[in-house]
Amino acid sequence: MLELPNPFANEGGVIRLLERPGGDTEALVDSVLAKRYPRPFVIEDDGARCLYFTRDFIQSEMRLDDPFELAFAYTRKMMAFLLFLPQPRAILMLGLGGGSLAKWCHRHLPGARVTAVEIDPDVIAFRDQFLVPPDGERFRVVRGDAAQYVAQCEERADVVIIDAFDRDGVAPALCTREFYRDVRAMLSRSGVVAANLVGPKAERVAHLEMLRTVFEGNVILLPIADDGNYVAFAFRDPAFEPRWRWMAGEARALKARYGLDFPRLAARLERSRKLGFLRREMHAPEVRTRRL
Repeated sequence: MLELPNPFANEGGVIRLLERPGGDTEALVDSVLAKRYPRPFVIEDDGARCLYFTRDFIQSEMRLDDPFELAFAYTRKMMAFLLFLPQPRAILMLGLGGGSLAKWCHRHLPGARVTAVEIDPDVIAFRDQFLVPPDGERFRVVRGDAAQYVAQCEERADVVIIDAFDRDGVAPALCTREFYRDVRAMLSRSGVVAANLVGPKAERVAHLEMLRTVFEGNVILLPIADDGNYVAFAFRDPAFEPRWRWMAGEARALKARYGLDFPRLAARLERSRKLGFLRREMHAPEVRTRRL
């Protein structure tokens, strides 16, 4: 791994590249600055270690003083699956990134087996930089195509977390109805999907339509304030309806156990369901985040 001073103007820290020392560092830096560098890279500055494909978007962030914190709002919202399934036994993550979700689940859910599928070997090569746990009985990282893995997997999952992106956006293999059908087929009877939906409105709505169709309409949608993206929860059982009063009590217990604001998440999920936010968002002409 090659470590150099951070080349971006008015910033400090260092940049780390998956390159051997002794090469043409000036050409490497120029390719990073011009967004031509073809591999992921890490920038460490101001107490944070961040993974990038290009400098336009942070793929993952780890605070050095709290490496297991969920730094991004969408990752905290994705943990709301625990309101529906407090004790999952098997969690499948599609996309590793810097491993924030994987680390959190491994640390806080000792009763769950966590499998993360990541297609990019260079992303996996940075796992030690982000303190991703070593493979073992309860945790493993699988190098592979997420859609192929789901289609061929014979194991059931209680939770499937979809957060797989490349430098151009959502991985193309995850943009089909067949993919979502395979995801639903591998879920346990009480299983739930938590999907991070980001990108242009037309793409997000297309994914919502696939989720709504494949999961027979049983989808709850949460917006991410100021980001313009959503976290969607889809349920294997088309007849499943959350017990909202019970969930409010469970949310307080989860907050005490994990430190995340589950009561607020529970209230926003209930409001989204009862106001039909999914239907409204799919048909809204303007592009803006609605607060719930």
